[in-house]
Amino acid sequence: MASKAELLKKLKTAVIQSQEDKIKDYARQFLDDGYDALDGIVNGLQAGMDVVGDLYDRKEYFVPELLICADALYAGLDILRPHVGDQEVGVKAQLVIGSIQGDIHDIGKNLVKMMFDVAGWEVHDLGVDVPVDKFIHEQQRTDAEIVAISAMMTTTMMGMKKVVQLFKEKELKAAIILGGAPLTKDVAKLFGADGYAESAADAVSEGIRLVSRLQEMQK
Repeated sequence: MASKAELLKKLKTAVIQSQEDKIKDYARQFLDDGYDALDGIVNGLQAGMDVVGDLYDRKEYFVPELLICADALYAGLDILRPHVGDQEVGVKAQLVIGSIQGDIHDIGKNLVKMMFDVAGWEVHDLGVDVPVDKFIHEQQRTDAEIVAISAMMTTTMMGMKKVVQLFKEKELKAAIILGGAPLTKDVAKLFGADGYAESAADAVSEGIRLVSRLQEMQK
């Protein structure tokens, strides 16, 4: 029987090295040895993806590496997540996510999606080049608490402002998080957004903060 620390390290390394077959074996062994599934997700899989995201930011990994590492992460997640109880997850919420209309970049968006997946959220991914009204329609359809919008070009980010304005006009009970290369915290605030995420990891913590705030307001 391997120690928990050893298996967490193996899960983490398997994500970084995109070892999809090995990660399945490690995830099953982690469960068979009686360790907590959420621990394996957070301190194994997510820890590995944090490193992958950092390597991508430093241009040591590129899009192909990112994608195959994501495949490994999801392979482990498929095995571990069914064993996480609802009470363990903490915040159980829904997220609508997409890249704003005119923007076909999806790497940053997909990293954010992965992080919310790992955190146990129900994610509704609209993809790229998403029209303003589609964000509204999907939020109304799902009653999602958080809407996350990505833009990678200054020419498209003004569409984010339109989404925020329409959400306010319709008085929809959802918080909006903005992110992407051309965005800053000040710009997101100027657009009227509820939150801003500089990185994928930041997006999850920001989402949790905003859901807690929404819950407080509803009391």
